[in-house]
Amino acid sequence: MLFLVAALLLFGAVLGTVAHAPFTFTAVAAAGIAVWLGIFALRERHARRHASTH
Repeated sequence: MLFLVAALLLFGAVLGTVAHAPFTFTAVAAAGIAVWLGIFALRERHARRHASTH
């Protein structure tokens, strides 16, 4: 429960920051996060495939 409260507070702080940031900065930051998450997902998928075959 405490984790959920902390996550919601952080989410609110981030949204408050994004509301005052220029749109170009927000778009670049969102694209960077999307790329980072995509790379992370591919690495995890690759690691799970190799771990299950050995």
